[in-house]
Amino acid sequence: MNRRPFALIAVAVAGLTAAAGCSFRGAESLPLPGGPNLGSHPYEIRIDFVNVLDLVPHSVVKINDVSVGEVTDIRLDGWHARVTCEVRGDIVLPDNAIASVSQTSLLGEKYVALSRPAQEPPQGRLAQGDVIPLSRTSRSTEVEEVLSALSALLNGGGIEQISTITHELNAALDGRTDTIRDVLHRVDTFVGTLDRHKDSINRAIAGLDRLTAKLAAERQTIAKTLDGAGPAIKILNQNRADLTKMLVSLNKFGDTATRVINASRDDLLANLRALEPILANLNKAGDDLPSSLENLISFPFPSTASNLLRGDFANLHITLDLNLGELANNLLGGTALEGLAKQQEAMRDLIQPPNLTLPQTPPGVLPPGGLPGGGLPGAPGGGQPPGGGQPPPDRPSDQPSDQPSDRPTDQPSDRPGGIRDLLPPLSSGPLNGNAARGGYS
Repeated sequence: MNRRPFALIAVAVAGLTAAAGCSFRGAESLPLPGGPNLGSHPYEIRIDFVNVLDLVPHSVVKINDVSVGEVTDIRLDGWHARVTCEVRGDIVLPDNAIASVSQTSLLGEKYVALSRPAQEPPQGRLAQGDVIPLSRTSRSTEVEEVLSALSALLNGGGIEQISTITHELNAALDGRTDTIRDVLHRVDTFVGTLDRHKDSINRAIAGLDRLTAKLAAERQTIAKTLDGAGPAIKILNQNRADLTKMLVSLNKFGDTATRVINASRDDLLANLRALEPILANLNKAGDDLPSSLENLISFPFPSTASNLLRGDFANLHITLDLNLGELANNLLGGTALEGLAKQQEAMRDLIQPPNLTLPQTPPGVLPPGGLPGGGLPGAPGGGQPPGGGQPPPDRPSDQPSDQPSDRPTDQPSDRPGGIRDLLPPLSSGPLNGNAARGGYS
């Protein structure tokens, strides 16, 4: 019988026992074949869990379903479990990494899952001896917990009332399907409108939150205001009768004012229409009215009257306009008399002055050779030609004639005492005998 293989096995077991020394704790201290490769320089981290379920040492540590380490120790630390893990040295995780106890399948083994934080940016780097606290750890739901909750629902819950609920719903909806469909359509529209305006709703809620915060900050001021309002309310209560009378009188005044306004509406509109020409003329005046008002202060002197005196001399320039048309336009313009002034101008244009034929010789200048007859017309002994003869044949006789004259009646007469005799001679030359003929032709 060959005893050499048994001897080799005994030596191997003895070697393992010696290597383990006093820390040997049974089969769990022995390495399992097929475990994760930790490399030559793994680093150790500790993770705190509220409940590790049935997680055991030598369980796998995974990142995105890839094995990167294993659980080396599980112990109780106060009221929670602390799990010690070794992770491969080339694995880089942030210092705020999260951990959870998961399982490979519905009835599979448990493992520790490490991942980056999803709700916040990564910070720092996970290193040797770091601890992941309870705030960043969780566990998956057990099948036993799901079955227990389902059992509680089926046995002691309201599952037996579903039949009653269904029967009542059928009775309530029977014959009202169109109404219910319309209500659901309106609810869908309402919810869609709320969804489209959710940003405005959020802003309104945020504004209400800020208002509430300000009111909370001014709570003492508001309380003092409310406390101080007590005497004011008391005074109002004491004067309630007077306030009521005032409101009743105000109501009567409103009724009276309404009747007055309705009765005088036509007159008021007429007055406003009468104001329209005045306002139109004021608008036409433009900048002239303000300029005139400025000159009114220094009337009758212009606004530049301060420049009149310069040392020992004075500057004076006067423009006097006595044109009656301009004066009437300036004084009567924009008034009811403006039309009357225009009518007077039209009448003056209609009246034509008399058409008189004046002598070609300027008044007061004797004709060449003196006056014929040597005297003035109408003077004693005048009006006869020299020698007492007849008048020249080219001039009509000065004596009245019974024959009708062919001379127009609107021409000036050559008889003594006519319009020519009324023109005084302005020349200083000597009078001769021809002056008796008048000398005007």
